[in-house]
Formats: sequence, C-alpha cells, structure tokens
Amino acid sequence: MLGISTGTETIVLLESKPETRRLVSQMLGLAGYTVREAANGAEAVRLIEEDVHTADLLLADIANGGGELAQRMARQCPNLRILVTSEQSDEEAAMDVVASGAHVMTKPFSPGALMTKVRQVLDGPLVFAASRGAAAGGHYPASH
Repeated sequence: MLGISTGTETIVLLESKPETRRLVSQMLGLAGYTVREAANGAEAVRLIEEDVHTADLLLADIANGGGELAQRMARQCPNLRILVTSEQSDEEAAMDVVASGAHVMTKPFSPGALMTKVRQVLDGPLVFAASRGAAAGGHYPASH
C-alpha cells in the first residue's frame, strides 16, 4: 500500500463495535499485520495469554475497557507494546494509561495516521518496560 506504513507483527485488536472492529482489522490486515480480534477485554486477555510470544501490540479503545486492560497487560506482559485510542473526553483516563507505559492516540484519526502510529509504537522503545515487569513482581522473557 503506497504511502502506508506496513508490517508483519501480530496485533490484538480490542473493539466492541463489530463494524469498527472489522474495518480496523481489514486496514491492518491489508498493511500486512496479523490481526487477532477481540470484542471484549476477557477475549483480548485470552488471545494475548494463549501465546504471550505471539502478540506484539495491543490496540484497544479506552471506552471499551481498553484503559484498564492496557494497565493490566502492561504489568503482566512488559514486552507487549500497547496503543490505546481515546476521545478527548477520556483525557484523564488516558493519562493513567500513559503512566503505565502505553501510547495513546486521540480520535478521530485517518487510516493513514493509525497505520503510522502503529508502526511508530512497534518500532519505538518499550516504554517503562523494566518498571512494568518489576511492578508486577514477575519474571518475563526478555523478548518475543
């Protein structure tokens, strides 16, 4: 796709609205990503925990419980990159998510902006990775 950031990583997509989930999944799939879709937080956790070495990025809407899930996954899977989407009205909740090492993208955004941000998060350093793992008190693989 000309001008669109692409990749081959695996993304767990949490979106409760089927039509939005399908659209975002298709966009990511066309850009080369493997997308595992979840309609709720429990399903997203299951997909991530099935094989913690497979998921590279959690992409979750803060309004669908993505904020709490992002904070939980930041503690449990310190090598998982996390991108949360939010409305401007969710700014306070977004600040809590950022404190846990997740990235936030404010809605609305274009498909191109989403692809660029996904690539930036995947290519960038793991934010607070050491403190995320230490906070959970667990031992985690160095990478996946």
